[in-house]
Amino acid sequence: MIKLKTDFETREALIAYLRQRRSHQKHEAVSAIKGGCKPMRSRLAEIDATRYAKTRNALTGAVTQLSPYFRHGILTEQDLLAYLNQATDADQATRLIQQLTWRSYFHQVHAAQPEHIWQDAEPYKTGWQAHDYDPTLPDDIAQGQTGIRLIDQLIRSLLKQGYLHNRGRLYLAAYVVHWRRVAWQAGARWFLQHLLDGDIASNNYSWQWVASTFSNKPYIFNLENARTFAGDALDCEHASNACFEATYDQLQAKLFPYQARGTKP
Repeated sequence: MIKLKTDFETREALIAYLRQRRSHQKHEAVSAIKGGCKPMRSRLAEIDATRYAKTRNALTGAVTQLSPYFRHGILTEQDLLAYLNQATDADQATRLIQQLTWRSYFHQVHAAQPEHIWQDAEPYKTGWQAHDYDPTLPDDIAQGQTGIRLIDQLIRSLLKQGYLHNRGRLYLAAYVVHWRRVAWQAGARWFLQHLLDGDIASNNYSWQWVASTFSNKPYIFNLENARTFAGDALDCEHASNACFEATYDQLQAKLFPYQARGTKP
């Protein structure tokens, strides 16, 4: 077993050491998200439960960004609940606590039906069948070179920071599965390769929710939705985003032409 060095004077020294040890890897981007207990406690102290409840749906909203610390065992759900009980008013923290329960829910579903973690929990409700979806993620998506400005911006953030706001994840997943008709499994594996908070249960069932194999209908978005929730985080006005410039009825008809019949003829 190879024993790695664990003590470093600076974060830069740690980064240099890891780059040397993993020189065979292509991606050299270093996330701005810092690991460890001290950064996690700083994140806790910055929680504004009231602002979270009001702005969490926006890409620039006051989200906690605590998920990487959950993923790597630095923070537990019980720890966060205890902190919120002490530091905030119970009513103010309601929305944050509700969102926290989704993580627990996905874990319980995974424990009860582990076979669905990489398999469709239900059939697609798109009118397309499972074999109509490409099992391989296209290179232009993996590299953030789709030519669609807002999509490529989200992908670059994923590759550089190892983190995306939940709405950004939904936009990317919807584009991959519904606009490009790629199997959700390919997208889920891609996310797990890059996300610092890549929790397999939360990740995979969220992809299935978007795909409609773990929900009543497929999740899609349009440019109006992106303009509403992205703020300055994305360039929604670029001409390359035209594929999203439509009403939901128009997108439904374009993306799922066989949906009303249930399946392809």
